Amino acid sequence: MKTVYDVMQFLKRFGTFIYTKDRVADLELMEDEIRELYSSHLIDIQDYQMALMILRQEIPKEKRNRQ
Repeated sequence: MKTVYDVMQFLKRFGTFIYTKDRVADLELMEDEIRELYSSHLIDIQDYQMALMILRQEIPKEKRNRQ
């Protein structure tokens, strides 16, 4: 995983499709879903960490773009 798109495709493998027309809300929901998958032992630590890192970098960028 290298981009938010990769995280979205990763979540689709688990039947999770997120689109609310609010980019920041989408990113936050993706973060919640990744946490849920990890706590359910459905994904490994490497995928969990990579996805969270990507999402946490993207959320502040999107918030800055709104202003």
